[in-house]
Amino acid sequence: MKHLGNKVEDLKIAYIGGGSRGWAWGLMSDLAQADDISGEVALYDIDLEAAKNNEIIGNKIKDAEGCKSVWNYKAYPTLASALTGADFVIISILPGTFDEMYSDVHAPEKYGIYQSVGDTSGPGGIIRALRTLPMFEKIALAIKEYCPEAWVINYTNPMTLCMNSLYRTFPEIKAFGCCHEVFGTQRLLANAVEDILGIEKLDFKEIKVNVVGVNHFTWITKAQYKNIDLFPVYEQLVDKYYETGFVKGKDNNWMNNSFESSQRVKFDLFKRFGSIAAAGDRHLAEFCPGKWYLESPECVKNWNFGLTTVEWRKNDLKERLARSARLVSGEEEFKLKETGEDGVNQIRALLGLNDFVTNVNIPNRGQITNLPLGAIVETNASFRENDVTPLLAGEVPTNIYPLISRILGEQEMVMDAVEKRDLNLAFQAFTTDPLMTISHTDAKALFDEMIENTKEYLSMYNI
Repeated sequence: MKHLGNKVEDLKIAYIGGGSRGWAWGLMSDLAQADDISGEVALYDIDLEAAKNNEIIGNKIKDAEGCKSVWNYKAYPTLASALTGADFVIISILPGTFDEMYSDVHAPEKYGIYQSVGDTSGPGGIIRALRTLPMFEKIALAIKEYCPEAWVINYTNPMTLCMNSLYRTFPEIKAFGCCHEVFGTQRLLANAVEDILGIEKLDFKEIKVNVVGVNHFTWITKAQYKNIDLFPVYEQLVDKYYETGFVKGKDNNWMNNSFESSQRVKFDLFKRFGSIAAAGDRHLAEFCPGKWYLESPECVKNWNFGLTTVEWRKNDLKERLARSARLVSGEEEFKLKETGEDGVNQIRALLGLNDFVTNVNIPNRGQITNLPLGAIVETNASFRENDVTPLLAGEVPTNIYPLISRILGEQEMVMDAVEKRDLNLAFQAFTTDPLMTISHTDAKALFDEMIENTKEYLSMYNI
């Protein structure tokens, strides 16, 4: 790459999962609107045809209205060729197919276990991890061989375990995991300022928060707008909308897809613990004991969030495949829009073009004082030239600590199970999850069924 004062040219970004019909398009849009960086995006995907389609789509963006920089998109047939010489690596993969995910999410339902996402925690998250982490071991070793100095940005779930795998496999790796869930809670706090205090047109980035926890079970222990402590403001919002939920700018038919909620799980957790839960309700519910929010579909409905079915995901994929075909053929024009993700700004900061603070998932180096060193945690970090430094976040509140420590223990068991290729140890982790409200015998039957359903991706366990 070439540093030219306030610009950087000839960057190489390797995108693992480069056939993506979601994250990849968002990255393309954000890169095109950054006028101080340019270069090549090397697209690698086990589905080479999908990567080639994104090569075509990406190379058309230079003609899109609002494009400020030119990037060359190129599909590579091997991971090694995509990584060679890379300055940055982005990982956004789907481990297996939606058929495997169908088992992750829906097989437990016959035992009365419901999951609103099924990609991070719960029985589905654990089985997904068993097939994902061996892939991450290979990716980490390839990065070590072909671009050991590259910065690595991960978007793949289960986020905490994926990051753990990268660091266990290649301890010197420069990697961090990105998640936008905290941004949603900052937006909710901005809405609270407007609703309770009457201050309008806030940018959610003006809401400063202190973040502690693990990905998708993250908590805000301090929140401020200018000199205003937002905890009393949020408490008023919770009291005002606890029963009805809060959805800004939506009518009574607000829940038009299974990703939405009216924040009632967040509000209830605030009443229980006095801290602000900082993820979507769908994720938060899965880290809590199964009887709290996921006891039944009726219970979920009462809490005003949704069970994201894999059938919905499959139908959404069909729509995205159709859009990909239209973009490739030119029938549809690619329109640039800001995604709200921090990835490109993080790249710019690491190149010395700006500096800022945002939440990321990295090893605990003492930023959370009462969680184990080395555990992957989510806190704020400062981004500067070639440096990501976690900011001291303090303790996880004592009343939340048992929930998070249990999660960390379960995740360490999963990590050990994958490293040792030991399904018996994986089963022990499986039974400790807070959603597993069934007998040991039923748990074993469910585990065996879910392993069988995804065994095509589990050959390394000598099934």
